[in-house]
Amino acid sequence: MSPRSRRARVEDVHEVALAMPHVEVAHGSQENPVYQVGKKSFVFFRTPRPDAFDPETGERYDDVIVFWVDPVDKDAMVLDESTPYFTTPHFDGHPSVLLRASRIGELTRDEIAEVVQDAWLSRASRRRAADWLAAHPPH
Repeated sequence: MSPRSRRARVEDVHEVALAMPHVEVAHGSQENPVYQVGKKSFVFFRTPRPDAFDPETGERYDDVIVFWVDPVDKDAMVLDESTPYFTTPHFDGHPSVLLRASRIGELTRDEIAEVVQDAWLSRASRRRAADWLAAHPPH
């Protein structure tokens, strides 16, 4: 496994998000990082909420990361049982997917980088997105 295709870590989310152009980090009510481009969130670390919980214990998940996605991608990501992505009724109709940090190792670094980059592209201005895509053509 190459270094870039190794198992993903939470640090990879931070690293890739910060490497995108024009990114600012805001902080939520519990100092949780919220990555933004043009004042629009594209990745954020969510505080425990009643809609995301362990079905066996009822405990709220305290490690949920939210990524903005294309609505078509959302369906594919959450319906594919081989991925750790999920959603909750709270996010019905919202173009985002959820991922528990405790399950991030089920993905590769390349996979998580693609999700973060796509999240950025979904929220960046057309010009910023076009400039980034021109500088980073698909392989």
